[in-house]
Amino acid sequence: MVELADIQSAAQRLSAHTRHTPTLDAGSLPGGPPESRLLLKLENLQVTGSFKARGAMNKTLLLPVHKVSAGLVTASGGNHGLGVAFAGKTLGAPVTIFLPSNVPPTKAAKLERWGARVIWEGEVWDEANRAAVELAEREGMTYVHPFADEAVIAGQGTLALELLDDAPETDLVVAAIGGGGLISGVATAVKGRKPGARVIGVEATGAPKIHQSLRAGRLITLPGVTTAANTMAPLASHEMNLAIIREKVDDVVLVTDEEMREAARWLWFETGIAAELSGAAAVAALFSGKIPLEGVRAACAVVCGAGTDGLG
Repeated sequence: MVELADIQSAAQRLSAHTRHTPTLDAGSLPGGPPESRLLLKLENLQVTGSFKARGAMNKTLLLPVHKVSAGLVTASGGNHGLGVAFAGKTLGAPVTIFLPSNVPPTKAAKLERWGARVIWEGEVWDEANRAAVELAEREGMTYVHPFADEAVIAGQGTLALELLDDAPETDLVVAAIGGGGLISGVATAVKGRKPGARVIGVEATGAPKIHQSLRAGRLITLPGVTTAANTMAPLASHEMNLAIIREKVDDVVLVTDEEMREAARWLWFETGIAAELSGAAAVAALFSGKIPLEGVRAACAVVCGAGTDGLG
């Protein structure tokens, strides 16, 4: 299991490579108590446009030099691939990214601009991931898992340390769930630093793999996904992430694609923030009344990724 000390070490390691992103006070918390505040942790301003640069860079910085030079490979809905491409470009590692067909072509083009080799494989992340693992084993490259990796989880958790430094009054943190790496790192950091704060995860109604797994008491693999938020759409999480979420996350709620679109439009028109659907998921959960807000002083929604797919 990842511990607070692992995240603190990752923060020191990453300080020269990733951005301390701002926490924006966005005004009163809709539906919250009087004088409660809505905070936005702006990971859409992170290097490559999402929090994923943190985990990928932390993982790569921990590799021996010969492993870095042999190359990195992963499968991604786009954002993790960009994080790995950033780490590879920074540290001199060749990078190969497998993408499923539900990834927007604009992200593939961005990956190539970061110097990565892009290979399209399958319709969902899980299919692309199998091909990535096979290539890593065949060619002796390092496979960088997007969520089931202790170094990756520790890297993602560093954003929560920044948040609590910048806004120590925060007593509710809300973050989207794709595979579960972000919420695992955030919850570990928050519960380690401020045990009384609540942490809520958010999944799409069209990809509720953690929501179903928690209720079933075991890891569930979905038969398919229907959400347009492709970065939230693997068919399954991992036992590592499920164990952390079960221990440290207070609840997991579901939001619809339309609720995410409405939140993305609010972010754009009210704050000028261009968030992809997953980047607006935490705001959507707060605005749609999915999370009890009694007694909350400051709720922080992690705006985890930049994009414009929520503005259509």
